Amino acid sequence: MPAPRPAAVAAPVAAPGDAPAADWPGEWLRGVLTLCVLRVLADGATYGYDIAQRLDAAGLGEVKGGTLYPLLGRLHTAGLVREEWRPGEGGPGRKYYELTDDGRERLRRDAAEWARFADLTRTFVTGTEVPR
Repeated sequence: MPAPRPAAVAAPVAAPGDAPAADWPGEWLRGVLTLCVLRVLADGATYGYDIAQRLDAAGLGEVKGGTLYPLLGRLHTAGLVREEWRPGEGGPGRKYYELTDDGRERLRRDAAEWARFADLTRTFVTGTEVPR
């Protein structure tokens, strides 16, 4: 006879300001990485390594260059970011990325949609009953 299953316990929901874990499932980060990169760029022009560091510091985990740079290229191709090479101080130059007006609009629109989706998902996943 199988052992009785423990009662379902809702996963804790992180409160704003909680330090999130950095070991999120990859598919979760893939779903929101574009939006997070646009959000970092909303603070001003910066380069890829800084973007990766800021995502990591926010608790999203390490984003490797093989993931980040192709994404930045796609954002550039879509007209959502501008690219500019800037000379380095005593070293090689860096490519800086900056939001365009279309990028700001995309961030505004997608952030609102993401908030709505995240709210719906949280309610669904942590709810006591799935609607029929």
